Amino acid sequence: MKRSFTRIISTTVAVLAGLATTVSAQATFDRTTLPIQEPERPKYSELDVRNVETPPFFEVKAPEKAPNVVIVLIDDIGFGGPSTFGGPIQTPTLDRLAAAGLSYNNFHTTALCSPTRNALKTGRNHHTANTGSIMESSTGFPGNTGQVPNSVAPLAEMLRLNGYSTGAFGKWHETAAWETSVSGPFDRWPTHQGFDKFYGFIGGETDQWFPLIYDGVTRVTPPHTEGYHFTVDMTDQAIGWVKAQQSMTPDKPFFVYYATGAVHAPHHVPREWADKYKGQFDAGWDEVRAETIARQKKMGVIPADTELGPKPEDIKDWDALSADERRLFSRQAEVFAGFLEQTDHAVGRLVAAIEDIGEMDNTLFIYIAGDNGTSAEGGFVGMYNEMTYFNNVTEKVEDLLPLIDEWGGPYTFPHMAAGWAVAFDSPFSWTKQVASDFGGTRNGMIIHWPEGIKEKGGLRTQFSHVIDIAPTILEAATLPEPKSVNGTPQTPIEGTSLLYTFADARAPERHTTQYFEMFGNRAIYRDGWLARTLHRAPWQTIDMPPLESDTWDLYNVREDFSLTNNLAAEHPEKLAELQALFMSEGEKYNVLPIDDRVIERMNPALAGRPDLLGDRTSLTLYDGMDGMLENTFMNVKNRSKTITAELEIPEGGANGVILAQGGRFGGWCLYMKDGKPVYTYNFLGLERFTVASDTEVPVGAATVVLDFVYDGGGLGKGGMATLSVNGETVAEGRIGKTQPLIFSADETADVGLDNQTPVAEDIGIGRDETRFSGKIHKITLDVKDVK
Repeated sequence: MKRSFTRIISTTVAVLAGLATTVSAQATFDRTTLPIQEPERPKYSELDVRNVETPPFFEVKAPEKAPNVVIVLIDDIGFGGPSTFGGPIQTPTLDRLAAAGLSYNNFHTTALCSPTRNALKTGRNHHTANTGSIMESSTGFPGNTGQVPNSVAPLAEMLRLNGYSTGAFGKWHETAAWETSVSGPFDRWPTHQGFDKFYGFIGGETDQWFPLIYDGVTRVTPPHTEGYHFTVDMTDQAIGWVKAQQSMTPDKPFFVYYATGAVHAPHHVPREWADKYKGQFDAGWDEVRAETIARQKKMGVIPADTELGPKPEDIKDWDALSADERRLFSRQAEVFAGFLEQTDHAVGRLVAAIEDIGEMDNTLFIYIAGDNGTSAEGGFVGMYNEMTYFNNVTEKVEDLLPLIDEWGGPYTFPHMAAGWAVAFDSPFSWTKQVASDFGGTRNGMIIHWPEGIKEKGGLRTQFSHVIDIAPTILEAATLPEPKSVNGTPQTPIEGTSLLYTFADARAPERHTTQYFEMFGNRAIYRDGWLARTLHRAPWQTIDMPPLESDTWDLYNVREDFSLTNNLAAEHPEKLAELQALFMSEGEKYNVLPIDDRVIERMNPALAGRPDLLGDRTSLTLYDGMDGMLENTFMNVKNRSKTITAELEIPEGGANGVILAQGGRFGGWCLYMKDGKPVYTYNFLGLERFTVASDTEVPVGAATVVLDFVYDGGGLGKGGMATLSVNGETVAEGRIGKTQPLIFSADETADVGLDNQTPVAEDIGIGRDETRFSGKIHKITLDVKDVK
């Protein structure tokens, strides 16, 4: 007994000694090669384990006192929107964090969604990360392929391999369009890009009421809660994950990437949030711009001598609008404002949860108000359905007015008039997509970290860029930049840590050179000077001017905050120097050659990127194949198609969807209602064309065929639809028009059900209500080109 007790004591001492060795070993790890290499394991000749000391346990831990990290990234809000930076929209959470932390008024993004996100999370320029544009308009050229190289490891992977728990919630939009099917590869999905946990949507936007959600790589159905809204849901998930992670491993720091779908279109928000702004925008966008710049000066977030940038000529003066236009546009702004405040409120819930578990003081909390400027993609009058923009369909005020009371609700997929985008980007002139204007690239940012930042309510004016965030976090965590990650030598981080600004408002800026480029709009910053060219407006999608004919401007931005004093004529030599610098930086970072195509790049064949189905003209589908995003499904647009469904009809007949693509705001659906086959084509939610049989399909094996013969003669034309059952025609009719370019950014193609919102109005909603009650053996989809 004594011998046994002695062995227990000696074993315990050995284990404790091993743990002590583990702790001390942390300081000797080579963290420049990730994963950190495990030391060589000892070999033993002793037979009995009781006679040998336990070797040190190998475990990678984050450096002592490494902070938790939270990045909040709001979508599509510009510098002049949030109240924190003088805007008219209340953002109390952002206000509170600013009052206890630091505000940055010279922080920049890339002017567009996917590029900003990959630049943010890698610390490299967006072209270095092969994200010259959004995923859906990738090309075959280096810098634009849409595939993040292995040599550009993301911050999340660096932190995970250094002992952090990592979770991403909300919008992703960083996976190549052809890599989003069940076949993968999943290398560029969140859980293969450094995140232990992901809950959100993969594409660029989603219906906030009926989202397409993934948990990891698995599509999941949103919880059935009254008044469901995705921003609330993703916040619940983030809070739950943080609390559970700290409950289980309180000594392990966490990294949360919280990226809302808000306030990107569709502008979906509960009515009570929108109604808080009732009447507050009746004075119009011109007055809102004037009031905003006055507030910004009074608050000190912009220099007192800042001038209001000129409004783009295409945007009408508010006074020139009709009464109906003003009424419609005011409601659009109310909905948008409510959407942003609701989102900030959700961020506040996350902050409160971190405070509740006592972790806020040691959390480096970075709140970025916008991945680019406010979006002007709503056109000049706004949109009931944002997909009209991507199909070159112009909506009219008289068509939108009857929908004003529904604006922001589940029966709209709305966007606002471009005049509001300019207003919410004050004091600048331009908007999202315009990489050559601060209205497209300058976003307000707050950094809050009580244990690392002592100043409260400070303002930082040094030039900074979204690629500076990753190196800032690494330095705050006392982690070195890795030279190799998962066996691949790394492209050096191209950003500059902002830690030097935390204790010194007057510290000389260290990020001294930065290029900007998006769809031909381009600029170069160098030591307080900006040279730029405005190549195209956000609403200009065709007939681009030659790149060689672009006129360049020159600004001294240390004296001209809003780019209103063009000095090109006074300093031609400085302009020439910066133009040459842009070309050299463009070559260095794979910006060249410039690609200003917009609509054409949405077509894989024209863009030169992979297409999952390639030249195939036939696709066999089976029950259970649902959630297929548009870029991974057969392209049926502007072509004839034949759907051949081999079914088994039960006694009493069948109901439900056989095959559908799209949803409430555009798509098509072959289904059965009361035992009879029906085909509906939904043109942008504006008009539906239906061909229905009067005859029930007989019980037993049955073949239902939909044959659509496209008229040809261009894009978006109509055609004849014929339904047949077991070889006999049962109905035919004309489809008056079709969508030429896109059905949806998030609605999917589904066999045997209709995910999210329904294409047809009489089949119910959601997976359960629309599910086919018979049996689907297989479906064959054939397409044929028509000139």
